Amino acid sequence: MADETIGIVGAGIVGLATGREIALRRPGTRVVVLEKEQELAVHQTGHNSGVVHAGIYYPPGSLKAELTVRGVALLREYCQERGLPYEEVGKLVTAVREDELGRMESLYERARTNHVPELRKVSKEEIREIEPAAGGLAALHSPRTAITDYKAVAREYAKDIEASGGEVRLGFPVTAITQVPGGIEVASVQDRVRVDRLVLCAGLHSDTVARLAHDGREPRIIPFRGEYMLLKPEKARLLRGLVYPVPDPRYPFLGIHFTPRVDGTVEVGPNAVLAMSREGYRLSQVSPRDLVSLAGYPGAWRMAAQHWRTGIKEYRGSLSKRAFMRDASLYVPAVGVSDVVRGGAGVRAQALDRDGTLADDFRIHRAGRVTAVRNAPSPAATASLAIAEHIVDAVFGDG
Repeated sequence: MADETIGIVGAGIVGLATGREIALRRPGTRVVVLEKEQELAVHQTGHNSGVVHAGIYYPPGSLKAELTVRGVALLREYCQERGLPYEEVGKLVTAVREDELGRMESLYERARTNHVPELRKVSKEEIREIEPAAGGLAALHSPRTAITDYKAVAREYAKDIEASGGEVRLGFPVTAITQVPGGIEVASVQDRVRVDRLVLCAGLHSDTVARLAHDGREPRIIPFRGEYMLLKPEKARLLRGLVYPVPDPRYPFLGIHFTPRVDGTVEVGPNAVLAMSREGYRLSQVSPRDLVSLAGYPGAWRMAAQHWRTGIKEYRGSLSKRAFMRDASLYVPAVGVSDVVRGGAGVRAQALDRDGTLADDFRIHRAGRVTAVRNAPSPAATASLAIAEHIVDAVFGDG
C-alpha cells in the first residue's frame, strides 16, 4: 500500500539499515526511526570492534550463514560507493593446542559449505609468513576478512533515510505500543507517533520493547559485557591483520582475539562477563531492575548451572590483566601483560531461552503489523544490509 508510514524502534545499525531498505524498495513510504538516545548507534553498534566477518563460523543453512555471506558483498559495495573505510586485512583462526585441531578442521568444512572466499588451511610455518608475530600449530586464513567503522556506516544509513523524506527522531524512549484502528500508536513520555506498521530493532532492550507490543516474553535478553585491552602503540605495529582463536562450540562468543582498528589501534578481547545492567559498560554500573528481571528468569539459573566454571574464569580476566592476557599471549607470544592498557567495553544483547540455551541464530518474526528482531548479535553489523532485506520481506510479506 502506498503512502504508508513505517515506524522503526531503534537507531542502531540494523534499525537504520532496515529504514534505508524500506525507503529504497517502497518509494512513497515514509520511514520514522525512533531512538531513545540523543545520538545514533550509541550501544552495540557504537561499541563494535569493526570486524567484517566472512561467514566462517555459522551453521550452514542458518540465517547467520545466509545473511552474513550476502551482507559482506553488500557492505563492501556500499562502503566503496560512500568512501567509507573498508580494509581487507585478513584473519587467522589459530589452533594453539592439539585438541583444537579437530575443531579447526570442522570449522574449515563449515566455512567451505558457506562459500567463504579464498579460505585455506595454513601450517605453523605459513602462519609466520602471514603474521610473523603470531603463534600456533596451524590455522585457517581468511584473506578477505575486513575491518570498517560501523558507526560511520550507521550515520550514512541515516542520511539515506532522511534523503528519502524519512525521519530519525532522537530522544524518543518508547513507553507504550498500542494497536489502534488501522495502525499502531507508539508513545514516549512527551510525544506519540502513529504508524501503519512497526519494526522493533531495540537491541539490548529488544525483549522489553517486544513485550510492550504483546509479542511474548521469550527469549529474554541477557547482557554480557565484553572488555578490551589496547596494545601500546609500539606493539600495535606487530600485527598486519586479525588473529582469532578456534572458538568453543558451546558458546556463541568467539573468544579473546587481536583486532586492528581502522584508526590504527589494536584491541585485544573481548571477554564475556555477565553485566549487572543492560547498559553496564563498567563493572560499577548496576541496575536493580535488570538484576531482578535476571534473577526471576528460569533460563538464567539453568544457564548458570551449565556454565558457572566458564563464568568464573571470565570474571578473573575482568579483574586481572594478567589473567586476561594468559591465553591471549598464546596467539601472539611477543605481547604480554606489560604491553597492554585497559581499553573500552561493549555490551552484547544475548538472547536466552527458558531452558538455559544461549540463542545463536538471528531471530526475526512478524506478528500482524509488528515485526520483531529478538536476537541479532554479531555478525549483525556485517550482515546489516542483508538483514534489512530479510526484515523488509517479512514486513511486506515478500519473502
